[in-house]
Amino acid sequence: MMTRFLSAAIAVTLSHSGALALEPASHFSDHLVLQRGMDVPVWGTAAPNSEVTVAFADQTVTAKADADGNWRATLKPMKASAQSRVMTISGGGKEVKINDALVGDVWVGSGQSNMAGRVASYAKNDPTLAALVDKAPYPSIRLMNGGPKPIWETATAESVPRFSAILFAFGERLHRDLDVPIGLIVGAVGGTPSGYWMPPEIFESSAKCKADITAFAKTWDRKKAQQQVEAKIAAWEKAAEKAKADGKKPRGRKPAATIIEPGQSTRGGKIGGLFDRFIRSSVGYAIRGVLWDQGESGTGVLGLDQHTSMSELIRGWRELWDQDEFPFLFVQKPSGLGNAFSNDDPITREADAFSNRPASPPATPGGEGRFLYTRLMLDNPNAWMVPAIDLGATVHPKNKWGYGNRAAEIAMQKVYEKDGVQAYGPIYQSHSIDGNKVTVKFTEVGDGLVVKHSEQLQGFALAGQDGAWHWADAKISGKDTVELSSEAVSTPKHACFAWAKNRTWANLFNKNGLPALAFTTEK
Repeated sequence: MMTRFLSAAIAVTLSHSGALALEPASHFSDHLVLQRGMDVPVWGTAAPNSEVTVAFADQTVTAKADADGNWRATLKPMKASAQSRVMTISGGGKEVKINDALVGDVWVGSGQSNMAGRVASYAKNDPTLAALVDKAPYPSIRLMNGGPKPIWETATAESVPRFSAILFAFGERLHRDLDVPIGLIVGAVGGTPSGYWMPPEIFESSAKCKADITAFAKTWDRKKAQQQVEAKIAAWEKAAEKAKADGKKPRGRKPAATIIEPGQSTRGGKIGGLFDRFIRSSVGYAIRGVLWDQGESGTGVLGLDQHTSMSELIRGWRELWDQDEFPFLFVQKPSGLGNAFSNDDPITREADAFSNRPASPPATPGGEGRFLYTRLMLDNPNAWMVPAIDLGATVHPKNKWGYGNRAAEIAMQKVYEKDGVQAYGPIYQSHSIDGNKVTVKFTEVGDGLVVKHSEQLQGFALAGQDGAWHWADAKISGKDTVELSSEAVSTPKHACFAWAKNRTWANLFNKNGLPALAFTTEK
C-alpha cells in the first residue's frame, strides 16, 4: 500500500525537490482544504531516515522518511471547519507552517474544453455565472489549477475568473447547500481524448483495453489505412503547392507517413500523458470525488471503445488514489438536443424548443452514443451521469452555471444522500408484454410521471419480430409506469424511448421537472 502511494504521488515531489531538506508536497500550501471525514495523508521529502512531525487540529503525528527521503504521515478523520488554522510540519531542525488551512470537501475536475473553459469566458453570456463573480470573494472556497507543482488560492474576484466555469459553479452550489469549505482542483485540456487521461500503467495492464484492441485488429484493414495516409499526404502536397504558387505559406505540417496501428495514439499525444502532467501530482490527496466532462474527442486510441476507456479510467483513478469507489460524476454527451420541463429555470434556460415528432421514428436513430453514458453509469458502481439533454446544445454550451448546478444536484442526491433532492428524471427499469401492449416501469419518478408541452405523450416506439420501428400510442398508467401499443405492431418485441441524437419531441418528465432518459430494450 505504502509503495503504491509513493510511486503514484511522492515521486512527483521527488522530481522537483533537489536537495532533500524538509519539503511538503506543493498541495500542502497556504489556503488548502483538507478532506473531512476520512484519513488525510500528508507527504513530502526530507533527509533520508529522518523523523517528520505533522501537527494540525489537536493532532500530532510522526512519520519516518525512507532511504530516498520520502515520508508520509496520516491525520485521522476530522469534522468540517471553516476556522482558519495552521498546519505545522517539522523535522531535521526545520519547521514549515501552512497557513489558513480549512477542513471540508475536496473535488477534482477533469476532461476537455467544457471543463477547461474559464469563468471569464462564459460569464459574458451567462448572467447567473457573472453574478457569482460579482459576489466574490468566497473565503471558504479554495481553488487549485492542477499540474506538477500546484498550489491553493482563495476564491477571489481575481482568481475566480481564471478558474473552470463548470467546476466553480458546481463547487459554489455545494458550498451553499452543505455550508462546509470546498476545495476544487482542476486539470483539463481542450480537444483531448479519454485515453490521454487514463493512467498509462492502467492502460498497459488492462485486459479490457487489450480485448477491445485485439477485436478491432481482426477486422482492421492495413491496406486501406495505408491508402488513407497516402491520400492525406497527397492532399496536403497539392494544397502546399497551390499556397506556394500564391505566395503563401502552406498550412499546417505535412502528415506523417506512419500508419497508426491498433492500440496506438490517434491524436498525436501520449496515452496517459495528460494524467501524468495534470493529475498524478494530486493522487493520494484525500478527495470527496471527481467531476468529469469529456467525450467529444473519443478515446484517442485506435480500436479502443469509449465505454471501455472510461470504465478503466474510473477504475484506474480509484486504484491509484487508494480510495475505492469514490464518487465519479460525468457529464452526458452529446450536450442538449432535448426540450426542458421549463426554460424559465436558469439551469435549463438554454434548452432546445419542443417540437412535434417526425412522421416516423428516425431511420438511423442515433441513440447509441448518448446511451453509452447511461451504460457507463449502470456498469460502474458509484459513477453518476449528469444528464445534459435539457441543458442546451452546441459543442460548448453557454450555460456553464446550469451544468455545474445540475452536477451539484446529482451530488446532493447520490453522494451526500440529502432528503428531498430529486436530480434524475425517469430511468427505464423493466418492461412486460401482454398481447399487443407493453408496460414500461421506471425508477427515479420522484413525485410521479407527467407529459409536457403537448397532450400527447411522444417519444415511444415499438418493434415487432421484423425489427421495424413504429411510433407507439403511449399513456401514463401509474405513478411509475407507461403503457404502449401500436396498430402497426400486433406482437411487440422491443420498445424504445427518445432513441435519437436529436430528441426535442420526447416529452416524458417526472413532476420534479426532469426529463426521462433514453432507452431501448434491444440493448
